[in-house]
Amino acid sequence: MRFTDIEAVLFDLDGTLIDSAPDLGAAADRMRTDRGLPPLPLERYRPMAGAGARGMIGVAFGLAPDDPGYNALRDEFMANYERCMTARTYAFAGIPELIGQLRQRELAWGVVTNKIERFTLPLTAALPLFASAGAIVAGDTTPHPKPHPAPLLEAARRLDLDPRRCLYVGDDERDIVAGLAAGMGTVAATYGYLGQKADVASWGAHATINSPAELLQLLQAA
Repeated sequence: MRFTDIEAVLFDLDGTLIDSAPDLGAAADRMRTDRGLPPLPLERYRPMAGAGARGMIGVAFGLAPDDPGYNALRDEFMANYERCMTARTYAFAGIPELIGQLRQRELAWGVVTNKIERFTLPLTAALPLFASAGAIVAGDTTPHPKPHPAPLLEAARRLDLDPRRCLYVGDDERDIVAGLAAGMGTVAATYGYLGQKADVASWGAHATINSPAELLQLLQAA
């Protein structure tokens, strides 16, 4: 599928634009080693990186949000992550080139993530890639995070664009659900943190890409 009349491309953050799994995993693994537990390899953490604290604590300790002691572990994890969140995080291969091409085509771009502002704003401020982003909307910028469409609609508002002129790219089913609800074109990115059980075909995205460069092909007719 080719997308036409697109004026902006919006992206999820973790697992779509940046690989933050090394820092997320390090924050959780520090909690293990602080307790005398053996460290776990990054490969254990990576598939759950898109789930943030919930995913990292689940891997590190096998606990879910409704388990006793989870909230204290979550707070400890967030403090750890805040101290290291730019140490090992980098843009996925092909992303800087993709953003450069969007700018050359005079297409606006932005970020809509469920990562809260406490982390999103300093992280994006620290990485030069985001200097040209026209909108950065975090998980607590609006009253509802994804899969609610409110964050995507807020990004379109900040760009002063009709949501129907925006394309949303993400690596999780909630991204596609939110994009469809906002009336945007949707693209599922499979190069991020998809777990083995992810059934991307069932998400209902308008298109799927296996690398950032493939997005440009979808926009060739735009």
